[in-house]
Amino acid sequence: MQVSVRDNNVEQALRALKKKLQREGVFREMKLKQHFEKPSVKKAREQAEAVRRARKLARKKAQREGGL
Repeated sequence: MQVSVRDNNVEQALRALKKKLQREGVFREMKLKQHFEKPSVKKAREQAEAVRRARKLARKKAQREGGL
């Protein structure tokens, strides 16, 4: 990952880097890897996340179709 610093504005470059890392999910992954997660717990968490993603997608799709 790369962020360019323009006009010696390091603070702005740091904000851009943090935003990119947040979008990629790096912070979330680091937090999850701080402690061991049992495979059964990991599987349950991933399934719950998949359900949440599917519901969110369906909600957005219904809103888009309802708005047209």
